[in-house]
Order: sequence, then structure tokens, then C-alpha cells
Amino acid sequence: MALATRTDRRPSFARTVWDSTVGKKTVMAVSGLIMLLYLVVHMIGNLKIFFGAGEFNHYAHWLRTVGEPFMHYEWTLWLVRIVLVVAVVAHATSAYQLSRRDIRARPSKYVHKKARASYATRTMRWGGIILGLFIVWHILDLTTGTVHTGGFQEGHPYQNVVDTFSTWYGNVIYIVAMLALGLHIRHGFWSAAQTLGVGSRTRDRFLKTFADVLALLLTAGFIAVPVGVMTGVVS
Repeated sequence: MALATRTDRRPSFARTVWDSTVGKKTVMAVSGLIMLLYLVVHMIGNLKIFFGAGEFNHYAHWLRTVGEPFMHYEWTLWLVRIVLVVAVVAHATSAYQLSRRDIRARPSKYVHKKARASYATRTMRWGGIILGLFIVWHILDLTTGTVHTGGFQEGHPYQNVVDTFSTWYGNVIYIVAMLALGLHIRHGFWSAAQTLGVGSRTRDRFLKTFADVLALLLTAGFIAVPVGVMTGVVS
């Protein structure tokens, strides 16, 4: 008589966490904070363009030599890129799956609609889509030069940025994306704080104010670059 074999295996801890709503929200929060840290550093670096072509191009070159001689040329930069790609994919995947789960859990009709919650949800959803499309365009424009106008110049980021923001559509795409980013950060930072258990009655007001100020500063800092080109301050 053959012995019955057990084919049912208990899912791993990582799989159990990922399958739970709390796990997906935690992945969203952590990946979002990683991207937020990058955005703060990226904005500060972008503002170097106001110090002239030499300063900005030197900064762009420095990014490729960080960690030398221990790290090879561009290794640190590629490490940062890999971390960012993982964070973006994890953030987008968990957001999509949570959205689908939320839709399936809803009854067909609400007696009372929560306008504020639905507005925030729609803002995050459409903002995420806009930012996802923008990331693709931004890489193809200023990293690979595939869709760049005016002739992409490898090793001359200052001129490439000026070329991009010398076109009306380059400015429109960038500014719309940065406004979407500001709204995304404003709601996302607050949500991440709640998910990670940082929020409390005494800290909620501070966290909301901090989220508003951070979103405003990042939006203004990023938009300052195309505005600088449009006004001739950067040329």
C-alpha cells in the first residue's frame, strides 16, 4: 500500500507577509520613503544648475566616480539605480494589488460616499500613473537621449537640460509631473507614517504640517529648474 504524500506546504513567512494587506502597505511605505530620500538628494543636485555649467557638469561627473577607487567607475551610480528600480516596482505592484483588493471588497453601492477619502485615492492612483509615465520619458530624454531634442550631448548634462526646457512640451510634461509628485508626496508621506506606526495624537499635526512643507519644497525645487531656463536665468 503506497503511502500518501503531503503536497500542501505552508507558505513562507515572506509570502505570508506579502499576501497580507498590512504587508503590502508596509512595502509601499518603505519603498516610498526610499524614493523620497532619493528625491530630496536629487532636487538638491538639480539646483546646482543655477551655479553654472561648470559646477553642474562637474557634479554629474562626480556621481559616476562616487566611491572610487574602492568602487569602479559608475558602480555606485548603478547600485543606486538598481535600488530605485526595485523600490519603484515594489511600490507600483503593491499599490496596484491593494487597489484591486479594495475594489473587490467594496459593495456595489455606498449609501454615503466618503468624498475626501475617494479624492485622496483618485489623486494617488492617477498621480502614480502620471509619475510612472514621466519616469520613462525623463530617462529617455536626459539619460539615454532617445527622445531628446536639440542633439543629445553625452557628458554635457547642463546643455541637455537647457535643450529640454527650451521646448514648450518639455516644460509642460515636467511641471505637470512635478505637481503630481507634490500631491503624491503630501498624501503618501502621511499614509506611510500611519502604516509604520509613527503617527499618534500628539504627532499627527506635526506630521501633516511636515508632509505639506516637504511636498511644497520638493515641488518648488524641481519646478525652479524649467522656470530658470524659461526666464533666461539658466541659459
